Amino acid sequence: MNISNNTVFIPGSTSGIGLALALELQARGNTVIVGGRRTELLERIAAEHPGIDTVQIDTADAASIDSAAKQVLAKHPDLNVLVTMAGIMRVEDWHRPESFLASAESVVTTNVLGPIRLIAAFIEHLRAQPDATIMTVSSGLAFAPLKVTSSYNASKAAIHMLSESIRLQLADTSVKVMELEPPAVRTSLLPGQEESEFAMPLDEFVAEVVALLEAQPDAKEIQVERVKFLRYAEARGDYDQVVATLNASDPHGK
Repeated sequence: MNISNNTVFIPGSTSGIGLALALELQARGNTVIVGGRRTELLERIAAEHPGIDTVQIDTADAASIDSAAKQVLAKHPDLNVLVTMAGIMRVEDWHRPESFLASAESVVTTNVLGPIRLIAAFIEHLRAQPDATIMTVSSGLAFAPLKVTSSYNASKAAIHMLSESIRLQLADTSVKVMELEPPAVRTSLLPGQEESEFAMPLDEFVAEVVALLEAQPDAKEIQVERVKFLRYAEARGDYDQVVATLNASDPHGK
């Protein structure tokens, strides 16, 4: 993915990593469309950041994805980058099914079905572009589990393997598949995470991601240094120690 001169749609980017990445990409000379559920946030973003376009989308709703895709492509026929940013994280207690089942279902719908439906909605258009990119968003927790976020871990492991698989299928097209693998970052993904000393500052994370994109435009996985502790635990042979450290560091693993 070239760092500039793209038209980029980032659903799920009204805050946190998504919004910070959207603003940084706009600053690098890209046309950026921000997607989200809450119209008041979209209106605020459009007012505070001239040039950013917005579209309402609920990535847990298949009909909303289809509607938003039609709006985006009608207004931005040169769209060539899709970033499947939207995701949710929930703390679950698997001792009691009544406490986790609804949460698990919503996590899978948003984190797994959402990206699948988004890619399905845009793939024909992206394949017609001379140079296109799908950026999926997994997590360091796809590779080493945080015990209290079971469904989130599983959803991000699914995104990792989805990314690996569709990259193989799309190798004969103009579409690149990149996987962004964040560590814990200071966002509102979980309560208290924005202040967590264990989480990476948001501005540092996005700056490192953009530097990696610039230096490695053909990379398959975008990994800041802090995520490699989790990403390569099994390869290093210290998986058990990494899992123990992750789950001892903080009640939420942040």
